[in-house]
Amino acid sequence: MNNHGNLKKLVLKNRSYREFDGSLPISYENLHGYIESVRFTPSTVNLQPLKYYIAVRPEELKLIRENIKFAGLLPGYNGPDKEHNPTGYIIIFTDKDIAPKPEGFDKDVGIAAQTILLEAVEEGFGGCMIGSFNEAEIRRYFNFPENLSIRLIIALGKPLTEIVLEDTGSDGSTAYYRDKNSVHHVPKRPLSEILLNK
Repeated sequence: MNNHGNLKKLVLKNRSYREFDGSLPISYENLHGYIESVRFTPSTVNLQPLKYYIAVRPEELKLIRENIKFAGLLPGYNGPDKEHNPTGYIIIFTDKDIAPKPEGFDKDVGIAAQTILLEAVEEGFGGCMIGSFNEAEIRRYFNFPENLSIRLIIALGKPLTEIVLEDTGSDGSTAYYRDKNSVHHVPKRPLSEILLNK
């Protein structure tokens, strides 16, 4: 009997949301709860070098928003407007005092980020993993210690974007796009293409 229906629904609902309802902010308590869950996720050789910073204060949100880039594949898109910006961020670090080669623990970062986003979706929120950011400016503003390497930023809030999943077309392109109604389309390779078993 297949019992993974609820998890699959969360996976399908967990998209890269980039526009949020600013009138329904995500709270520090919500984000704190996600980090509490992440604490129990797997870690390479159980070293657990990841650290986190929760940003929800208006001045923090503004600074981070000014130093990140959204959706590089969308021509002319500069991210959400002021009313639809994320209402929270989680910055994920690797502590180089624990793991001198942070890139070796990026799979831990992926596990942590996916866990955070799945829990956010379960609570009616959503988010987007952001790998394009001005680390120097963010580090200067927050005065983060040098041993903490910023690996990923997660933008979070109450999502507004309509996102449609579809199989890749005959050209095989996986580039996401928006139609004339601003619906966000995300092509996914079909199972027959990614599963080697026949």
